[in-house]
Amino acid sequence: MSFYRNTVWFLKGLQEYTKGGYEAAERRFSAADLEVSVSGRSFIITGANSGIGKATACEIAKRGGTVHLVCRNKDRAEEARKEIVEQSKNENVHIHLVDMSSPRRVWEFANGFSQKHNLHALINNAGCMVNQRELTEDGLEKNFATNTLGTYILTTALIPTLKKSENPRVITVSSGGMLVQKLNLEDLQFEKDSFDGTMAYAQNKSLLERVQICKNA
Repeated sequence: MSFYRNTVWFLKGLQEYTKGGYEAAERRFSAADLEVSVSGRSFIITGANSGIGKATACEIAKRGGTVHLVCRNKDRAEEARKEIVEQSKNENVHIHLVDMSSPRRVWEFANGFSQKHNLHALINNAGCMVNQRELTEDGLEKNFATNTLGTYILTTALIPTLKKSENPRVITVSSGGMLVQKLNLEDLQFEKDSFDGTMAYAQNKSLLERVQICKNA
């Protein structure tokens, strides 16, 4: 990490990515904005068995939405679903087992889902940080395959289905960590440079941000 990026990350991180940063931003929130019903609307959330994904799924379920949990681990997915249903009293919570690092499986899931369900919002939350360079069965670096390529394929494949719904949304969870790594379009999978899992994750998030900006332009 360069001195410049280190400094930017330190200053911005202290201001925005700490507990204090959240509390400062929270003062501008309006509680009434969350008092809504999403009954009749369908949501896909990737990486939904823990953390941000699980919390998001639970809040949507509490507000009446139909939630589709996209997870890799069956046991953790079932435990998460049980907790979400118990807290929300909403049975419309469904599990889909998908390995986001496999382009074929992601594409198959998206195509199968589109034939059976409607969709109002896709929340791309799944991510990983593998600290040793590891290749998938397709020969892709695992962080890139999961964080970038899998997310891109899922979003692209589901856009036709989203467009059939009223006010569709795609939300992609990013990370302040992307500030620590300059995007290197010549080496997206760290085939040339020495591998660092944290820097790989940062580059993945930076690339997703670039893709989102291009799509919105």
